[in-house]
Amino acid sequence: MKHITAQEMVSNMRIGWNLGDSLDVCNADRDHTGTLDEHAAVVDETLWGNVRTTKVLFDHLKTDGINAVRIPITWRDHLGDAPTYEINSDWMNRIEQVVKYAYDNDLYVIVNVHHDGGGDPTFGAWIRSASNEALKESVFAKFEAIWRQIADRFKNYNDKLIFESLNEVGFDDVNDEVAYPILDELNQRFVNIVRASDGNNPQRHLMIAGYWTDIVKTTSELYHMPTDNIDHHLILSIHYYTPWQFCVTNKQRFWGSPEEVTQMEELVNLIYHHFVAKGTPVIMGEYGFGQNDPASTVFFSEMFVKLCHNLGIGTFLWDNGDQYDRTNMYWYNPELIAALQRATSGEDYTVTKK
Repeated sequence: MKHITAQEMVSNMRIGWNLGDSLDVCNADRDHTGTLDEHAAVVDETLWGNVRTTKVLFDHLKTDGINAVRIPITWRDHLGDAPTYEINSDWMNRIEQVVKYAYDNDLYVIVNVHHDGGGDPTFGAWIRSASNEALKESVFAKFEAIWRQIADRFKNYNDKLIFESLNEVGFDDVNDEVAYPILDELNQRFVNIVRASDGNNPQRHLMIAGYWTDIVKTTSELYHMPTDNIDHHLILSIHYYTPWQFCVTNKQRFWGSPEEVTQMEELVNLIYHHFVAKGTPVIMGEYGFGQNDPASTVFFSEMFVKLCHNLGIGTFLWDNGDQYDRTNMYWYNPELIAALQRATSGEDYTVTKK
């Protein structure tokens, strides 16, 4: 362990990238129609259409300047029964194998609990059940059991490996005064579990999920970072998908008006002044866009990443397989990676739409 602060570590990150729709796959109602549209007796990383991950993938990403990867992981289809909730050994071994592909390449690696807290509680997103008072303690116990196992498996990895508590979790079925403390408690229990384990975990840097990982919701006075027994080792985890119509639904094909640029600047500055400027570093664990106008997506990415990089905020591109060909190892739009390289170069320039 290098014994650097969380902010120093985040500032060392250059281009971040997500191995999306691979180890985070699960049987799920992905299109929210009320039925399972992905279902398999044995869930593996190819369920949602991506190929098995190889070490060669991370070799190539590193040559493009990526020095940090986020590996989202969903555990819900690989757990035994209460009270131990033992993680299937084949799944855990595969997780570690993929982590080592990146870790052995000297990349920063983030692992998390992903769609266990997603948007389909009827079909498996069990963390959302914590808003039910009768189920809350059982959810907390399951959450703790999973993190005990993850912490134990990876306890001897150095500070290149970061644990992230949750992914995009909120509790909209109860009022905010009840909902926010539930997430606060989950985050606190996550910190407590990791710090109570051995190896390098008492000094490991930890990412703490914001409320729905949303900038505005997380800057609410109702949200609180957990306490820690070591200073400067917690990082706030936030996502950026604004405007939603451009970033997610593809109902908006173009981006880059003065008003849209101003909105981005205001949101990035909001999270900076609320957290970074007060000593809590921030990682934008996801940002992304649909298959929209290429010039708009490049402009959006370069503007966002440069704004964040200049403020010491880490950024991780969400890629579900649409941005990088994981079989033939190339960017579908080479202008995108060129823009990310410019944005994180430290050069002083004005981003323009080409």
